[in-house]
Formats: sequence, C-alpha cells, structure tokens
Amino acid sequence: MEIHSIFLYLAILLFFARLTGDIFAKVGIPSVLGEIFVGIVLGQSILGIIPLNEAFKLLAELGIILLLFHIGLEADLKQLKEVGFSAFSVAIMGALAPFITGFLVSYFIFNLPPITSLFIGGTITATSIGITVRVLEDLGKMKEKFAQIVLGAAVLDDIFGVIVLAALYEFSKTAVINVNATLILVLYIGTFFIFAPIIGKLFAYLVTILSKRLNTLDFVPPVVVSIILLFAYAAHEIGSPEILGAFTAGIAFSRRFTIPFAAGFQTDKIIIHKIEHSLNPLIWIFTPIFFVYVGLQLNLKAIDFTSSDFWLLSAALFLVALITKVSAGFLIKGNLREKLSIGFSMLPRGEVGLIFAEFGRLSGIYDSTLYAVIIFVVALTTLLAPLSLKAIWKKESST
Repeated sequence: MEIHSIFLYLAILLFFARLTGDIFAKVGIPSVLGEIFVGIVLGQSILGIIPLNEAFKLLAELGIILLLFHIGLEADLKQLKEVGFSAFSVAIMGALAPFITGFLVSYFIFNLPPITSLFIGGTITATSIGITVRVLEDLGKMKEKFAQIVLGAAVLDDIFGVIVLAALYEFSKTAVINVNATLILVLYIGTFFIFAPIIGKLFAYLVTILSKRLNTLDFVPPVVVSIILLFAYAAHEIGSPEILGAFTAGIAFSRRFTIPFAAGFQTDKIIIHKIEHSLNPLIWIFTPIFFVYVGLQLNLKAIDFTSSDFWLLSAALFLVALITKVSAGFLIKGNLREKLSIGFSMLPRGEVGLIFAEFGRLSGIYDSTLYAVIIFVVALTTLLAPLSLKAIWKKESST
C-alpha cells in the first residue's frame, strides 16, 4: 500500500472514529462501540473502504500500549493489593470455566475433534483488557473497588490466554502438551512482573535526575515513550502480551509505587504532571485507532446466517462465553450491581479472541463454519459488554 493512501485512510478513520464515538456517547451508548462500529462499516464487513494493513496494526498497538501505561500510572496500588485475592479468584474462574466448558460442549455435544474443541475453549478464555479498561474509564468507574478487581483479573486473564495459546500451539503440532515449556513460560512471565516495576522505577528516577540536570522538561516525554516501548518489547520477548509490559511501566512511574528500603527513588510530581500532560493527547489520538482496528478485523461477510449449524453452535458457545464469565463476578463479596459489573467487564473477547480465531483458521483447525461462529461470538461478547455495563450503572444513577 502506498504511503499517501495510508494518510488518506487515517484521515477518514480518525475523523469518523471521533465523530461516531461522540455521537454514540451523546445518546447514551459507550463511545468505544462507536469506534468499533466505524471499523465494521468501513472495513471488510460492509463497505470495504479501509483494508487491513500493518501500518494500522502498528498504530493500533501503539494506542493500546499507551492506554495501558496510563492505566498503570493511575492505578491505585494499595487497592490492587487489597483486592489481589479477589482478582486472582475471578481470573481463575473466568479462565478455567469457559475453557473447560467450551471444550466439553464442543467435544461431547457437537462431536468436534479434540484439538478443535481445545482451541474453541481457548478462544473464549481470554478477556480483552483494552475494551474493558476503556469502558470503565468512559463510565468514570476506574477508581471503584470492583474496577480494581476487574483490572487485576483482566491482566491475569490475558496472561492465562497467552499461556493457553502457547500450549495449544505446541499441541497442534505434536499432539503432546509440552509441560516443561509451559512451566518455563509461566516462570518467565512471573519473573518479569516481579522485577519489571522495580527496574522501571529506577528508570523513572533516572529520568527525574537527568531532567533536573538538563534543566528542561522537554526531555521527559520522548524518553518515557521510549521506556514504554522498551518494556512492551521486553514483555513480548518473555512470551507476555506487549500491553502488560506497558502496564508495568505505568506502575513503575506511579508515585503510589515505592521500592522497599528505597523510598528515595520516587518520581517527582512535576515529572508525572509533564508525562500526563504530554501523553494524554497521544492517547486520545491513538486509542480510537485500536478500537476501529478491532472492527476492521471482523469479517461479518464470512458468516453464513442461513446455516442452522452456525446458529446452533453460535448459541451454545455464546451462552458458555456469557455464563462462565459473568458467574466469575459472583465469587467476590459485594452487592449484585458490583458482581454483575465484574462479570460483564470480563465478558469481551475482542482482539484476543480474533487472534485465536485467525490462528485456528490458518492452521486448518477451524473450517469456514467454525471460523464464522468464532467471529460471531467474539463480536457479540465485545458489543454486549459495554452496553450491559452502561445499563447497570445507568440504573444506579436513576435510583
């Protein structure tokens, strides 16, 4: 694709993403749905104006990386620690229940092959942390205790999804689960999450010192972005999603995070203000590209809506995807609204489910009908979650 064409597509994409997102928000629908809707309309599903392209994928990844850095920077670490066990419980339930149930339904009820059934279970396991976080931010609920549980659970869920995908990838090639390789991957990821925030805090302190020595704050934004990208790269290298590397970088720069016995290594308030002031415009520009790209990836034309097999399997998997995720919210203490909010926050599959679906298609594990079913279920869970959360909290505001 010629570079001037990319400029044209970006101009169209950014304008309509912002316009449609604001229109949706004005009528009470989460703006993230407007951005996904733009991708569906302009992409391969309907008009086919904007093709999938590596340049858009790069910008989309940059958008979600910056968003997760921002969330890490604003995260209430004290509350995250307090809800750690709850988040872990929700993550375990929210990962194992759909994986096991999806496999059992596919294998025993629809008589699909074992590897196909395992992949279906894996596809409906992971939560799209980007969609979840954006919806909670739009609703102004990111500081709530239930949102901190969701954040912790979604991070863990993303890790579980990567581990499941890695294990199933090996299984699809050798028909044997490589336990040692899977355990090593878990060890790498665990080590990264222990040491990355500490290393990041040292980087943050170094940025503060250099900025003061150079007597300029203009040094801060590009260096911080370079550190975010470095952590995203490091996370990928050890087998973890890039967005989780960005999240740990945000935690490292947060003033709420201190290294034990080294409280002096603290990020200056002026530096944090400069980071927020400089990066927020980038987040506003690049984050919508990510959600539009989610819509671009959906190919609704691939779905045969006249097939009874399609509807039967879609209905079964959608119910599995819905019930197993929403039920995870009932593991925590709280009122019904908080339990439902946690459950529906864990519902969207988004780009994570699409990665599984595409891998299944390319490796021949999914035929055309199964691929269409997965795309349909991913789309439904992605669209239902924001609407459900909006309805839950709209009801609260009216009481």
